Amino acid sequence: MPEATGTETIQRLSTEGADLLTLAGAGDVNLAELQKLYPVRVTLRGDAMAIAGAAEAVDRAAMVAGRMIDQARQRVPLEPDDVLRFSLEGPAREAGTPGRIVLPGVRKVIQPKTQGQAEYLEKMMEHEIVIGIGPAGTGKTYLAVAAAVDALTRKRVRRIVLARPAVEAGESLGFLPGDMQAKVDPYLRPLYDALDDLMPPERVARALETRVIEIAPLAYMRGRTLADAFVILDEAQNATSAQMKMFLTRLGVNSRAVITGDKTQVDLPKREESGLLQVERILQGIEGIGFHYFTEVDVVRHRLVREIVAAYARESEG
Repeated sequence: MPEATGTETIQRLSTEGADLLTLAGAGDVNLAELQKLYPVRVTLRGDAMAIAGAAEAVDRAAMVAGRMIDQARQRVPLEPDDVLRFSLEGPAREAGTPGRIVLPGVRKVIQPKTQGQAEYLEKMMEHEIVIGIGPAGTGKTYLAVAAAVDALTRKRVRRIVLARPAVEAGESLGFLPGDMQAKVDPYLRPLYDALDDLMPPERVARALETRVIEIAPLAYMRGRTLADAFVILDEAQNATSAQMKMFLTRLGVNSRAVITGDKTQVDLPKREESGLLQVERILQGIEGIGFHYFTEVDVVRHRLVREIVAAYARESEG
């Protein structure tokens, strides 16, 4: 309950059960960030955080502080950039959003860092096909691969198929050294990187060798039926309309698909329509297909990435 002292309001929040080092950050950087965002004074004493200042500023800071405390109670790393993100997002979602994805063998706990990421994970649980659209750095691909690895680990699917369009997979690739796999691997590298972060190296190698996990250019999907699989199409803004239709019609029994892309980064020749833009128009409202839109608030890379994304958005609007 807020306390009024003259013109100043003081609100105390319980920090019981929270890891105080996580909450405050090294050198109290998280508390400093909160004070930078709002004209308040923040102190930690015992099992309480006190926030003092003008009533409106205290209320807004307390909302962010509550999310900080919740995260510290869960022993999830907390950084100043998270504090900034909490301030941009507003109130936390109510209980009922998906929890953590715990992946064995890597001591890796995947937990949504933003409300948008939590909603994205929720849609992946509820829909057979999810189309995630948004700027770079929002975790579209990483969270999709994490959900796929989790489904494989729990034996909900028998394999994972990861695909990307290789925009330059035409004549220009012929001048690159190596066989076809060596030519297209640079386009697929981000998918390998995500897998390497989410699974032990020996398990990744074995899964690739036995084709339990397959990483391939989108063109390799033609003529196949992908049953009992978790299928991800990344960088879908660079799939043509024909390629997108081909991909969507590959799905077989007990398969799920996640399609990710950024509408602002289409690299197709101007005469080709992006398949991502087309499905956004024609697949809305179909039961079993969920669309999720990320914004710059969901950017979880360096804070400058968020500001760069916002700057480009303003430029395109004006």
